[in-house]
Amino acid sequence: MLSASLPSSSAPLLVLISPMDRETRGHLLESVAREYRIWLFSDRAADWESPFITGHTLVDTLDAEAMTRAALPVGADAILCWDETRILPAARVARALGLPGLSPEAVLTCRDKHLTRLAVAEAGGPQARSTAVSTLDEAYAAAATTGYPVVVKPRALVGSTGTRMARTPDELAAIFPEIRGTTMTEVRERFEQPVLVEEYLDGPEISVDSLIWDGEVTPLFVARKELSPPPSFEEVGHGVAAADPLLADAALLRALTTVHAAVGITHGWTHSEWRLTARGPALVEVNARSGGDFISYLGLLATGWDAGDAAARLALGQRPRPGTARHGAAAVRFLYPEVETVVGRVTIDRDRLPAGIDIARVVARPGHVLELPPASHTGRYAMLVATAGTADACRRILDAAERAVHLQPAAAPVAVPR
Repeated sequence: MLSASLPSSSAPLLVLISPMDRETRGHLLESVAREYRIWLFSDRAADWESPFITGHTLVDTLDAEAMTRAALPVGADAILCWDETRILPAARVARALGLPGLSPEAVLTCRDKHLTRLAVAEAGGPQARSTAVSTLDEAYAAAATTGYPVVVKPRALVGSTGTRMARTPDELAAIFPEIRGTTMTEVRERFEQPVLVEEYLDGPEISVDSLIWDGEVTPLFVARKELSPPPSFEEVGHGVAAADPLLADAALLRALTTVHAAVGITHGWTHSEWRLTARGPALVEVNARSGGDFISYLGLLATGWDAGDAAARLALGQRPRPGTARHGAAAVRFLYPEVETVVGRVTIDRDRLPAGIDIARVVARPGHVLELPPASHTGRYAMLVATAGTADACRRILDAAERAVHLQPAAAPVAVPR
């Protein structure tokens, strides 16, 4: 990955807002830069992105008005963004400039998990029962109505940040103040009712990346998730198989159609998360962008659908097209320590990596504190990507590859509850 070959000066010029990190999003920028000129909008100086861009503007990428002013002299043909925390200001910039893109109203409905619940409930879509609350007493009342266990989450954060399970009123009382006070620098939305108390959905969790064109929803690939044990919901791995039977599941297709119509997305690429419950698929959330956590790369390997190229085409008002699949299945696994650990050194014995490993990468530097959920979501020290003909084969390859990765602590670990 990550080799630059810039297109001609006649290629469309796209403003890319916040490309995110090189490790999990670099393949998206690489893909877009093969065919389009890229003008980068970011809050910092260009770094790893430099070989792929035509120009760069330092700007507050959470401020739609500032970005609109900055975009006028650039003369962009499209506004491009796959950063969850910035897709709403990006949609507002595209509208202000008269360029194609998702409507800000639809993006807001996805970003605000309470608005999602209201819209899907009105459409009769399958989802968790949910109540927005501001106080512990309101949370008690919501949980009593819903029934324990409940999932308690911030209303508009990202990456499962702050999401916890409460099995009893005492557990709810213990976690509620922390969740209510959880914020992220890159999320500026504030709400009078900032916490959701939701029904716990039992069953396997999946995500679906879908293309919506003229209101028709086409699931492109399904990722089967590996989650940490409750009370947290850390995503520790994902697997994508080209022939996943869920792609043709009638109940899931109906649910996808209902949810996308409810939130108002008629053209775009979305990443929705679901639980496969005894009563059928139930929505966890829907996001107005491609999947993160390397899911889009797995989808590319297993199905040929390129989320970066698709995002560019959608931003230009064009229908995306599939590419050629390279493998029958692909999977990623993120490695965590058993207890909170300060990194001394992480090494990978590459001679011991099995065939089928596409990527083996260290993601934690010496001195990094590997904090585990629920305290934090920064506990990953390495990531492994496997490809094979089937999902089961990918899992076996990842199991073997884990033995080639070694974490040496810098200090004695401190046990934290899991």
